[in-house]
Amino acid sequence: MTTDIQATHHGSQDEHHGIGHVIPAPVLIAVFLALIVLTVITVAASYLPLGEFEIWVAMGIATAKAALVAAYFMHLRYDNPLNAILFIFCLLFVALFVGFVLMDADQYRSDLIEMHSPMN
Repeated sequence: MTTDIQATHHGSQDEHHGIGHVIPAPVLIAVFLALIVLTVITVAASYLPLGEFEIWVAMGIATAKAALVAAYFMHLRYDNPLNAILFIFCLLFVALFVGFVLMDADQYRSDLIEMHSPMN
């Protein structure tokens, strides 16, 4: 009798494990609208003369959009918290590398612009 109960209980765990978290349609629509608004902000920011802050604004908006996609469409918000921590760690690691590349690119930006001019 206990083996029947254990087998039945074990079977229900397997069935539940394969089903993803169901997110209500209003939440998905709100996330979609937020992504559209952030895309419009990205396009609007490209027309603003922000100088050196242009890349940081674009990267910040892109990070917010990536976080929304990961949290809701990839279900990280409803998953094991360790997965979200790992995702945030990976984002910080990529930001660290992009920051180092941007600091290095600042040193030779004028050389690249001169070499790239079509009049030479």
